[in-house]
Amino acid sequence: QVQLVESGGGYVQAGGSLRLSCAASGPTFSSYTMAWFRQAPGKEREFVAGLSRSGSSTYSGDSVKGRFTISRDIAKNTVYLQMNSLTPEDTAVYYCAAGAGGNSFTVSRSAAVYDYWGQGTQVTVSS
Repeated sequence: QVQLVESGGGYVQAGGSLRLSCAASGPTFSSYTMAWFRQAPGKEREFVAGLSRSGSSTYSGDSVKGRFTISRDIAKNTVYLQMNSLTPEDTAVYYCAAGAGGNSFTVSRSAAVYDYWGQGTQVTVSS
């Protein structure tokens, strides 16, 4: 069983930055693919970024490529999402997810394959 707790959300002006954290309890990151998703009101949950179990591969969604970066600190059992050059379109609830399936070197963009989810943290970007 894995428990995920997000933090770091908040209110920021367009062009600003935020760093989200996802603290995990349970097995280490080497057992799970980690990802960030987001969901805005009235929209489907969207893949934002992912990190393979091996830590060797990272993937970003098209809408955040070049602006958002996922990373992890194994010693702290924490995954981060650094978000730069934020726009109002980035406003959403951001979720951390962990998935036990797949291989160690790729990341699925489908929310359906992730087994554990955090409670979400709100990010609001004003224009």
